[in-house]
Order: sequence, then structure tokens, then C-alpha cells
Amino acid sequence: MASVDYERHDYDVLVIGAGGAGMRAAIESLEQGCRTALVCKSLFGKAHTVMAEGGMAAALGNVWPEDNWQVHFRDTMRGGKMLNNWRMAQLHAQEAPDRVLELEAWGALFDRTPDGRILQRDFGGHRYARLAHVGDRTGLELIRTTQQRAVGLGIDVYMELKIVRLLKNDSGEVIGAVGFYRDKGNFVVFSAKSIVLATGGVGKSWKFTSNSWESTGDGHALALWAGADAIEMECVQFHPTGMIWPTSARGLLVTEGVRGDGGVLKNSEGERFMFNYISPYFKDETAETIEEGDKWYEDKVNYRRPPELLPRDEVARAINSEVKAGRGSPHGGVFLDIASRRSPEYIKRRLPSMYHQFKQLADVDITAVPMEIGPTCHYIMGGIRVDADTEETAVAGLFAAGEVAGGMHGANRLGGNSLSDLLVFGRRAGLAAAERAKASSVETTLSEAQIKEVIDHATSFFANEGGENPYDLHHELQETMQNLVGIIRTESELIEAKEKLAELGERAKKVTATGGREFNPGWHLALDLESMLAVANCTTLSAIERKESRGGHTRDDYPKADPELEKVNMVSRYREGNYSVTPEPKPEMPPELMALIELSEGEGKSAPAKEESK
Repeated sequence: MASVDYERHDYDVLVIGAGGAGMRAAIESLEQGCRTALVCKSLFGKAHTVMAEGGMAAALGNVWPEDNWQVHFRDTMRGGKMLNNWRMAQLHAQEAPDRVLELEAWGALFDRTPDGRILQRDFGGHRYARLAHVGDRTGLELIRTTQQRAVGLGIDVYMELKIVRLLKNDSGEVIGAVGFYRDKGNFVVFSAKSIVLATGGVGKSWKFTSNSWESTGDGHALALWAGADAIEMECVQFHPTGMIWPTSARGLLVTEGVRGDGGVLKNSEGERFMFNYISPYFKDETAETIEEGDKWYEDKVNYRRPPELLPRDEVARAINSEVKAGRGSPHGGVFLDIASRRSPEYIKRRLPSMYHQFKQLADVDITAVPMEIGPTCHYIMGGIRVDADTEETAVAGLFAAGEVAGGMHGANRLGGNSLSDLLVFGRRAGLAAAERAKASSVETTLSEAQIKEVIDHATSFFANEGGENPYDLHHELQETMQNLVGIIRTESELIEAKEKLAELGERAKKVTATGGREFNPGWHLALDLESMLAVANCTTLSAIERKESRGGHTRDDYPKADPELEKVNMVSRYREGNYSVTPEPKPEMPPELMALIELSEGEGKSAPAKEESK
């Protein structure tokens, strides 16, 4: 194919992805004095981070004075079913308060306690009310604040630009990237001494998902194709509460803040069924009767959270069990009721987005009637393997932070840990990338042959005559992952998925893009399919290999957790055109941190601050 012209830009640090992690990484790199570029697939400020509604977890101790990083660390490890990278969980718990207070100093407008401190709400799996929040629009406030900060620092932003491949030198170091503007179709080449991936999630590979259109696993795929490792790709979180009706809104997130503010789950018989599904792991701190569960706001001396606030994986499986047992709602979910628990004024003030979402999309007034909800693909705990302190991958010069990076959340992420994760590790990635760029003498002369190869591949879909429509393949991929690699998995279905993905991979090479490169969503999807298939293959192979049930990975044929597999990472790699998964020992936790996992004595013995100011 003939050569295609491209524009060229040279930087010290290139950040791919402009959500919370990417924005924070770029800010840090800029403040370290590096020439920094920020690339985003959609419009600047429209990242999927805005959909994180309930809050960001940090042991500020504003509502419960006895909360501290040790308890937060314990909750994160236990919620992740001990598969977490312990060092990442430790750094997150220790540094999250500083990152939240930093965001406040930059102008974030958090809800307040009566004495003016940041208010914190309850969320599933957290021992104490720990989530700093702005109503149910916390992710939007994070993006608004970091965006304003980045613009004030004068960052170079390249919007509506998809990165297709990373470029390496002869020494195997990442030194650049090739992409194209989605609106015009013009190609862009960047050189950089350090590259940070902050591209978010993978949810568009599943049929029902809370993720927006950007979440096609681009960063996971870019890193794998460049030679990096991924871990725990089998651990996919199905958020227990997504809209299920109308069909057009199915999968849209219903924030955990509804349950954090007192909402309860009921089946078609009106039963609060979560009392039947209390995990032994959380029995010591979970209410076992309705009477106990209804006193959780008032009885703070013997504080036992209701089972609706168990970790997300456990709530999602409970809902799935109720539906399978024939006790589901009319549209195949269950009911989430806050109308009978809180006043209309309270609901509209605390959950304004949820009120408007249901009113506008489903004509349901959540201040008067329950919502119909069900599990939806929400988050991948797995991701690119990074060094806990620097976020550097196995490929020199390549860093990753946020949802694209694995390790922090183990087998299951606690709600609220994602936003503080973005800030803690976005900052660390930006700092380490900047330090490397300033100290490095790496030559960033890019290979014209490499660039031409990438561009030729990206435009090859226009030359495929008589090929399939990429939308048909995407539909088949989503059906495959939803039905065979969904919330409950079996060996036979996973093997069927593996075979189907191999077939889809071959067909995807021959899909046809028609028309020109300007404003061509069919062409964009043809390229996105490559990323989605990379993620789907790694998820499926890892799910086959992990013969146990743990967190976001549930095997119906292996219903119990295997203590030996708690010690193992499932490592995904891409070599010579093939994906593979290898079990490898994970880092061992120091004894002094292991002792914190059983921490419980003396918790919850003093009254917290009053709930909120009016």
C-alpha cells in the first residue's frame, strides 16, 4: 500500500488516556518540567471517569475517627480475596488521603460535615464510612478539577485521537506511538522517552456493560503487543446494580451510593434476600438480621453494616442466584428500594443523578417506587503488570496506571477504590515517567519502516473487498463473552469461547471498511475489534487456567477458592501472534502487613461525626 502522510510531534512524556489517571499523570509530568502530551480517544473532559459516581475511598477519619490506612489496607486485601499486589494496596491506603486533600486544594467541592470537613459515605466492603463524595457525581468533579489544573499548566492535548500501535527501538524500549484523528482520519506520530498508558477498561467486549464506547481495551492490547505482561485478566467485575429496563438503558450504572445511603435489595416476593448470602469472610462485621441491618445508622457502638454492602462480587452472585431461582423482577433482575427508606427530599439531594436517570430513561420515580436492577459488566481488576512503586511495565519506558493496570484490586475491587487509585497511581506513574525521561539518553529516532507498517495495517481494511461488516463481528463477540465468559463460568463454555474467539480473530482480519477515513465509525470499530479480541482471549484463557472461584471470577465447576491459587498470578502474554497464560508466584506479603488482615479488635467503639450538614 502506498505511503500515507502523517504529522509528527516530539515530547519527553506521552500520556495516552485523559481520565483520572491520565490527567493526574500528565499534571505530575508537567510539574516535573517535562514536555508532556495528553492524548484522548474522545473529547477532553469526557473520559469514562465521569461515570464513577459514589465517591473516592480514603481513610480521612472525618466520620469515623478510628479509620486509618491499616484498616483500609485490610479491607482492600480482603475485598480482593487476597489476590492483590500487597504493595500497591499498601501505597493506595497510605496515600489516598493526601490525594483527596490535594484535589480539594485544587478546587474540588466535596459534600461537607457540619463542621466543614469532607463528608464520607458508606460503601460495600469498607469497614467505615470512607468515601469522599460530591453527591453522586464524584467522578465528574474529579475530571472537572484535574482538567482545570492541566489546562492552567498549559498542557498539550490531542483530542479524538486513537493510538494504534506503540513503537520501540532496537533495544526494546518504547519510544513512540502511531495514531489517527478519529474525525479526519489523518495519522499522527509521537516520539517520547516515556509513555504512560491510562486508557481505562474493557467493558465493550460484553453485551451488557456500564462502560462507555471508549472502553475497548486499547491500552491492554497496546501493552501486550509491545511485549508487556498482563495479570488476572479473568477477574472481571460485574457491578450488582445496573439498569435493566428499558432495553435501551440496560447496563447503565446505578451507583452503589444508593445502597450506601440506605437502599435495600428485594426479590419478587418482597424479601430482603441478602441476609441469606452473608459470606463467612465478612460475618463478623455484617448484620445478620433485618433488625440489626436497620439499626446501622443509629447503633454506631455495635456497628454492623447491612449485607447489601457486602463486596460487589458477592452481591452480584446473590442477585444472579435469586433470578435463577425464579424470584427475579419482571425484566430479569431484582428490586433496589430506597423509596421506602428515605424521604424524597433526601433522595433528590443525595442522589440527584440517579433520580434524573430513572425519571428520564425509564419514567420511574425512585422517590416513590423501587428500581429494577441487575448485574452489569463494570470493571476489570486484571490489567498490565506494573512495578508497584513506579508503575513501569516489563517494557522499558512504558508505564500504566488506573484500570488498565493490574494488581491493586486483586480478584475484586471495592467501590470507591477506583477513583483514589487513579489519583495515587496516576501521580506515581507521571512522576516515574518524568524522572526516566529527564535521566534518559535514549535515542528517540523513529523507524520509518515501523511507521509505514503500522499505517499500512491500519488502512488495510479499506482494501478488503467483500469482507464482513465489523458491527456483525462485534455483536458476535459481545454475545460470546456475555454468554460464555460472563458472571458464572464453566470449563466447557470457556473452551467453546476460546474456539469461537479464534474463529472471530481470523474473520476480523478480513472485515471491510467502506468509504473514506473521515468520520468513519466502521473503520474505527474494525481497529477497536483488534483490542477487544486481545482482551477477550486473555480473559478466556486465564479463566480456563484459574480452576477455582475467587472474587470476580466464578467457576460453577470449581465453586470454592483454592488456597494454593491465592498465591498465583495468571500472567498473559502475546508472542509471535499468539496469546498464552502462565501461572506464576505472586509477591509475598511481609508478616507485619499480613497481621493487619485479621485486624478487628477495638473497631467501631466510638460514635462518629454526625452524618451530614443540611
